[in-house]
Amino acid sequence: MSQAEASAPVRRRTFAFVGSELATLFRRRRTTAMLAGLMLVPVLIGVAVKLTGAGSRGHGPAFLSAITENGVFVIFTALTVSIPLFLPLVVSVVAGDAIAGEANLGTLRYLLIAPVGRVRLLAVKLLACCAFIVAAVLAIAIGGAITGAVLFPIGPVTLLSGTTVGLADAFGRVLLLAGFAALSLLGLCTIGLFISTLTSMPVGAMAATVVIAGVSQVLDQLPQFEAIHAYLPTHYWLDFADLLRSPILFDSFGQNAALQIAYAVIFGAFAITRFTTKDVLT
Repeated sequence: MSQAEASAPVRRRTFAFVGSELATLFRRRRTTAMLAGLMLVPVLIGVAVKLTGAGSRGHGPAFLSAITENGVFVIFTALTVSIPLFLPLVVSVVAGDAIAGEANLGTLRYLLIAPVGRVRLLAVKLLACCAFIVAAVLAIAIGGAITGAVLFPIGPVTLLSGTTVGLADAFGRVLLLAGFAALSLLGLCTIGLFISTLTSMPVGAMAATVVIAGVSQVLDQLPQFEAIHAYLPTHYWLDFADLLRSPILFDSFGQNAALQIAYAVIFGAFAITRFTTKDVLT
């Protein structure tokens, strides 16, 4: 038997496990409720602006004052509001529950008996968390697109650099911004997964991950900690303005990617080290 033939059953089991994990995650009522809640964020913003009028320039979230002129800005505003608050919250819930939730339910031991290697289990859990991040960001973008189209005029978009682009270009930038937001949460997701390996209480892991996101954002606002600002996982979360200029500058995207990947590698290694040496009794 060739090596490829010998590894085929392993690949099939891995793909089946990934599919099962994703199906389990997205069938949960909690997951559905969180995605529905995120989709409501742009709806609430759009309805509020429609009923009361846009805020004055310089007041309220970024892009708020431009919503009445162009519904596309509902998407930008909703993502801007959600990146520092709502998205970290839901990601903390999913990542913190990844391993601790299985331990709490008593199913972790059976997953490992299946057999599923511990490193493979962690990799599948991280993949499922990343899939949820993408779904969460898309839920906001889709909700914003529908709300903007229903409540406000839709047309060419004037970028931060003053250049006006067509709808196709504008929605391309929406996708770039959504990708930036999803990438920004990779580090927090891996931190949450690591914390999830430390406990069998998912609520504790969720809370600790949320607290870390909050503390990081607070430290990033204090000039006394300027020396560590560039190393905080939340530092680049709102640095997407260059994606809304013409030409597009990818400097902040690259810096954010490097930071998030570094966090993923470091805390992924911590998670593997902890989980592979952990006694799983339940």
